[in-house]
Amino acid sequence: MALLNFKKRDAAEKAPVNPTVEAFLKGYSIEVMPRTAEKVEDFRALLPEGTRVYIAHIEGTPIEDMVKTAKRLADEGYPVMPHFPARIIKDAATLENWISMYQGEAGVDQALLLAGGVEKPHGAFDSSMQLLESGLFDKAGFKRLHVAGHPEGNKDIDPDGSTKNVEDALRWKQKFSETTDAEMALATQFAFDAKPIIAWADGLKKAGIDLPIHIGIAGPAKLQTLIKFAIACGVGPSLKVLQKRAMDVSKLLLPYEPTDVLTQLAEHKAANPDFNITNVHFFPLGGIKTNANWAIDNGGASAKPANS
Repeated sequence: MALLNFKKRDAAEKAPVNPTVEAFLKGYSIEVMPRTAEKVEDFRALLPEGTRVYIAHIEGTPIEDMVKTAKRLADEGYPVMPHFPARIIKDAATLENWISMYQGEAGVDQALLLAGGVEKPHGAFDSSMQLLESGLFDKAGFKRLHVAGHPEGNKDIDPDGSTKNVEDALRWKQKFSETTDAEMALATQFAFDAKPIIAWADGLKKAGIDLPIHIGIAGPAKLQTLIKFAIACGVGPSLKVLQKRAMDVSKLLLPYEPTDVLTQLAEHKAANPDFNITNVHFFPLGGIKTNANWAIDNGGASAKPANS
């Protein structure tokens, strides 16, 4: 009996929150899809007040399902940022209709614009720059527009393995940010190694690209799940972090948690307050509840759920 009591007491004692990580997690965002959002009974029991929730638009998902999810989240008090993947939008009329539906039914005034992971465009658009050039988001009075960032490059954009096209696109978006009334930022693909992330962010700043960076971080998940997503999404150098972990028998069966990468980024931010990574964006690859609960355990006041 004494042994059982010891185990219960030990399990109840949580490690103290790292104040540097707590500060870094303030204002974090998270990504959902209509089918994953359906599994969450009450977002207010998981997410802090005002958490920005991105809604990923996967090819084949009806716009009606996207708007329904946006309305549900907005009704629960969360600002919603739906994806607008250029390559699945047929034409300007379709884009304008989507914007109208989101605004009319869910009050949406922010969006993530990206090319989308479709090889062959469905119609007139093949890049986020074309969506921006349409002028429809400015016409609709959108207050915030995010575009994609790629800390480890993107082979769909630069098939030769360079970063030339990605960098050219970022310079174009930087110039566009100076002409739009909307606030702009980069929302990045997830990565697992802090050093390449820091080097990439510093490189952008030196190149005159000062858009704030919302760094993509994979939430807790099984190692096999993360490796599968990392390969599918073209995550390069930091994939070695997962491969190294897979070779450690003591860690192979344990779920991955983003504690190390976030701690290193948080410490770098604390030591360099003008560091251009301003926010954390979670990809909940192991589930929304799992990700939110990790944040609650590690984020202190920055991750306190709205209903707590």
